[in-house]
Amino acid sequence: MKRFLPLIAALAGMSVVAGILLSKMSFLARASMSIFRKKYQSYAFMKVWWQGAFSFFIVLMLLLALQVYIQKKWSQFNSIFAQSVCLFLALVGLYFTYHDFRTDITHRWAGERLHLGFYLFWIAWATISIFMLLSKNTTKTISADKKDASSL
Repeated sequence: MKRFLPLIAALAGMSVVAGILLSKMSFLARASMSIFRKKYQSYAFMKVWWQGAFSFFIVLMLLLALQVYIQKKWSQFNSIFAQSVCLFLALVGLYFTYHDFRTDITHRWAGERLHLGFYLFWIAWATISIFMLLSKNTTKTISADKKDASSL
């Protein structure tokens, strides 16, 4: 657990920055969310910085827990493959978020700070995947010597 403390601290910092950036959306986006409350009710957490930060941090902690579970319980080959897939998904998510913010006019009006907040989420997930790829696999395997000794 100690080896994850710097990563968790970095993710918490990224979440706080992302929450602050989300809350700094443009006036037009904020007004639209207030006027069309029913349609944008699920995005209300972005208006308050700590709610956005907390939401991002919880999702990142769930992703970290899942990837730690994969790292510990799966074989080394499968673990590396799964972490690589997670890294690929984070990069694909970053690309599609960028593409959506550049092509959808209403998302372009939301403001660059809001965009940066969402980009930061994908970068944080990619950071988790890179961290897990660089850390050694802690899968416990029984060596052939121990098997032979235990059968005596």
